[in-house]
Amino acid sequence: MRVVIRTDRLLLRELSMDDLDALAALYRDPEVRRYFPDGTRTYEQTREELAWVIDVYYRRYGYGLWAAVDRGTGSFVGRCGLLPWEIGGRTEVEVAYLLDRAVWGRGLATEAALAIAGHAFATLPVDRLIAMVDPANTASRRVAEKIGMTLLWPGFVDEYGTCDVYAVQRTPSAG
Repeated sequence: MRVVIRTDRLLLRELSMDDLDALAALYRDPEVRRYFPDGTRTYEQTREELAWVIDVYYRRYGYGLWAAVDRGTGSFVGRCGLLPWEIGGRTEVEVAYLLDRAVWGRGLATEAALAIAGHAFATLPVDRLIAMVDPANTASRRVAEKIGMTLLWPGFVDEYGTCDVYAVQRTPSAG
């Protein structure tokens, strides 16, 4: 499995079907999935999403969601990465992060999001990155703000519900 990004404490690597059990455990935790409009996921729903990430995102876009692995322990601690969205006739790329409750409060989401944004600006032809955040999810909003994002579209509504869309523009030094 290809390592995409290394940070001080994390490896972000491509997901494989070998990650299904760990990802399914993460996705069935109601606290972890509290701010997702579709709530928790079953094992089969997780398997379908994982296959989609591998078969569609990696092949079509060359990016997608990646396994977040603790470099010290080798443990799977979440999934983070880049997701393409069509919004207003424009392809937007989202910095996505979802970590296991066991590692919350350690700054790992911010560490991952900063590295993902840097990677995206260095490797993709995008002028900005977004984060789609449930208005009640203060922790996710703080992560977006810590990586330089500002509120672009408050109360954005799509087929999944309402979210606040944060964005950060490419800077000249970002690639």
